[in-house]
Amino acid sequence: MPMHHARVWLAGLLLGLCSWSWALTPEQAFKIADGDSDDRIAALNEVVGAGDAALAAYLEALLADEVRVAGGRAYVVRGGGSVVAGSGAPATLPDGAEEVVNNNRMRGEIEAALSALRLFAADTTVRAQAIAGLKDKVDAGRLGLLERALAAEQDALLKTQLQMLVASAQISAPDRGLRLAAARRLAKNPDPVTRSLLLQALAAESDAEVKTALQASLQAIQGRLAWGERLGVLFTGVSLGSILMLAALGLAITYGLMGVINMAHGELIMIGAYATYLVQNLFRQFLPGLFDYYVLAAIPVAFAVAALVGAALERSVIRWLYGRPLETLLATWGISLMLMQTVRSIFGAQNVAVENPSWLSGGLQVLPNLTLPWNRMAIIVFALAVLAGMALLIGRTRLGLFVRGVTQNRRMAACVGVHTARVDTWAFALGAGIAGLAGCALSQVGNVGPDLGQAYIVDSFMVVVLGGVGQLAGTVYAGLGLGVLNKLLEGWQGAVLAKIMVLVFIVVFIQKRPQGLFALKGRSAET
Repeated sequence: MPMHHARVWLAGLLLGLCSWSWALTPEQAFKIADGDSDDRIAALNEVVGAGDAALAAYLEALLADEVRVAGGRAYVVRGGGSVVAGSGAPATLPDGAEEVVNNNRMRGEIEAALSALRLFAADTTVRAQAIAGLKDKVDAGRLGLLERALAAEQDALLKTQLQMLVASAQISAPDRGLRLAAARRLAKNPDPVTRSLLLQALAAESDAEVKTALQASLQAIQGRLAWGERLGVLFTGVSLGSILMLAALGLAITYGLMGVINMAHGELIMIGAYATYLVQNLFRQFLPGLFDYYVLAAIPVAFAVAALVGAALERSVIRWLYGRPLETLLATWGISLMLMQTVRSIFGAQNVAVENPSWLSGGLQVLPNLTLPWNRMAIIVFALAVLAGMALLIGRTRLGLFVRGVTQNRRMAACVGVHTARVDTWAFALGAGIAGLAGCALSQVGNVGPDLGQAYIVDSFMVVVLGGVGQLAGTVYAGLGLGVLNKLLEGWQGAVLAKIMVLVFIVVFIQKRPQGLFALKGRSAET
């Protein structure tokens, strides 16, 4: 037997065996494949309502564009042969058979039907995925199928979820008693999809008692969802605050130690982000199997590259401008423009793509309307780790002792033998390195481009001034506080007005307390 005919015969035999338990008829298969969308969807719902699990093969063929229609029959074309859909009988595809075209609406209905059929799968995970896929695609036409799935379900958690799906289908049922029971039962399901379903049902409901039950359930769900929204704002604020804290930590050291208004600090953040981008590309090209771990290698690289650039800037330009704040501001602003143009010349003016590793993708669903992204949770943990490292470095090491001594009284530190110029270089490099770490973190949550640092330089200065110059504790409290305050005000007045209100708050606060949240202690601060 030629190979081509053998494949056709085998495909026909397999589909023919499957057809013994297939409730789908050739006429129904044709109606699902041919006609306008409304007629096809009606035919599909009629068959799916029968609960025939073997129908999934035909629906998958429709999604895979393997179905053709001709002469009142639908044909599944696969493996070099074709069979009549609904009977599984091998058949020669007629000349002029037309390909079935599924628009987005039809594809959505077919996918929903597949999810409904998978409610009877043996695998618990498949059934859970089917329930999740049906959450926003349930109507009264699938009520019988859902009730049979509920009766057959043994898993307690999935059974509870199916009960909510049944109630979602009953909410549009003709029977008033079913609608009333469903309205009361849905109050136990605080989900945004359920809220939308109740709003739609409330708009279409005419019975007064059912309408009252719908309003009560809607009010209960909205109250529960409000807590998720509040916690979401709080988490977003803490996440933004941790980013501000990272961006401002390095600035707190350089500005507090040397009084340098470093307008190029944002570009040091940008350098850390681009260093992360380069490490990502090197891993993708030379170590693709270890790509998920590129971030761990990018952290020290971003720190080192930014620290080296910072040390070079301090030795070449900034060390000649100590005690001259206006000249320092202008010089560092010019340096920031040079760094941005250098990056544009090397990498281009467009943003570059930095991909999250798999373990930083997705999120943890805490509430139905609250998902905490892994990358933002990782940034919060990373910021705390950097803060702990900084505290240990400043409080427990010889370099930290020198930095604190020079910060509090530069002349006295020089008198006891501290090489203040060297401490300046090391401190500036340390602050620049922390800015590089901030850039590495930012690359995981936003776009990486030449203008990346410009969005954080003003906020970083506000955090440092509000917290108290040279005070790490003040930087932490100010960064987290401004982050949360910004997000709270954004939800109330919008992003632009929120920024203005925060700036006004800082101006008023500094007028009343010029030293910031935490005053610098020491002889120089007391004089």
